[in-house]
Amino acid sequence: MSIPLEPVPALDLPLARALHDRAADHRTEADLLERLQADPGARALVLLGDRVAAAADGSALALVAPATLAATVPLGTPDGAGAAGLWAYLGEHAGTSYLALVLPAPHGGAAGEAPDGGPGGARATEPAPEALGLPAGTTWLGLRRLEGLDELELGLVTEAVALANWHAVHGFCPRCGAATEPVLSGWVRRCPVEDRELYPRTDPAVIMAVVDDEDRLLLGHAAHWPEGRFSTLAGFVEPGESLEQAVRREVAEEARLVVAPDLGDVVYRGSQSWPFPASLMLGFRARVAGTGARPQADEVELTDVRWFTRDGLLAAVEAGEVLLPGHLSIARSLIEEWYGGRLPD
Repeated sequence: MSIPLEPVPALDLPLARALHDRAADHRTEADLLERLQADPGARALVLLGDRVAAAADGSALALVAPATLAATVPLGTPDGAGAAGLWAYLGEHAGTSYLALVLPAPHGGAAGEAPDGGPGGARATEPAPEALGLPAGTTWLGLRRLEGLDELELGLVTEAVALANWHAVHGFCPRCGAATEPVLSGWVRRCPVEDRELYPRTDPAVIMAVVDDEDRLLLGHAAHWPEGRFSTLAGFVEPGESLEQAVRREVAEEARLVVAPDLGDVVYRGSQSWPFPASLMLGFRARVAGTGARPQADEVELTDVRWFTRDGLLAAVEAGEVLLPGHLSIARSLIEEWYGGRLPD
């Protein structure tokens, strides 16, 4: 007789450890951004699209006093709109207030990362960080390359990237098409024609470590990934669907497997933001009853799906046959929780 999974404490996830207080009550202060732009004790991080100014090794953000940027970037108006970018209030920590300055992505599009999380290559039209008054040695890095940040900076940049990606696609009213404008310290966009307010949205997605009664782990290879890349199954929650229903549906769709029916067979493990562009990843452990179930890739999203034992996964990783997701991802945390410790890169 199979035994349902037992509830355990939620995972300690890397993008869920933010230390700062978002202090949302301050966002309605009409002069907040203007006041903090002039505050020598405040600190600003700078984004180019969704890449952030940071040390080349990803160990620290290039945090500067907002006034440092004044010579090269107009500081803008109290509502956050500037001629060269957008200002947003991120919150405060230990007496220091934090802002984000989001500069337009090169070529007028979203400055997305390369698929593997790398910088995507230099772009001829992008500004050099040092030309903006940022420290020497600063470069533009995507969030996936910032594993070396401390918990304060990682929380700040995750919030800033999520906001930047939302602003990038909400420049126009979805009802009348009029250009929207940022208000409330960068946390709302307003349509001046309909006097309609648009708030940031987050898309819920489930991601699951699927096991069987032999405690093997199911991993899949997505069609667009590099050869050898494997990860846990995941998918967006559909309208009118619970999280548990989404877990069961995604496993059935992508691997042709049936998750066991009891409530204890789908167990919540934790959540974290994944702003690529606007996901909230909700992690689960799910169990397929029995030991003989054979997965079958859907050949649309996944081209390969396999069961792994602990020894088998370790051997495949050490041999370079399997590439695991990065350490900031919830997928890596789910895999290593099942494995029982840290796996090599």
